[in-house]
Amino acid sequence: MEYKIKSRIWIEIDGKIFLGEGRIKLLKAIQNTGSLSKAARALDMSYKKAWNLIDSVNKASEQAVVIKNTGGKGGGGAEVTSYGCDLIDSFDRINKNCWKFLDKQTLVNFP
Repeated sequence: MEYKIKSRIWIEIDGKIFLGEGRIKLLKAIQNTGSLSKAARALDMSYKKAWNLIDSVNKASEQAVVIKNTGGKGGGGAEVTSYGCDLIDSFDRINKNCWKFLDKQTLVNFP
């Protein structure tokens, strides 16, 4: 029998969720698609929910995480800022380290 400890992490600011796995997935989808609406569709999420998540991240952050470009003839788009990319990298590193730690705990604490 193989034991595995599961966990989810998130980062809070003043008791409110700032970043978690879902918001990180949305930011990565924006990076890949260049669009908030395409990112929302790719994650099977409503545009309104995606917009609310990104808006809350931007409002809680020291700097803009996502910049929306207004539509026009060629359409709008969205871009994850360099600060946003740094947040994604930091979250991924923390998450990876958390999983490594939990994997070691399983080996130590279970027969």
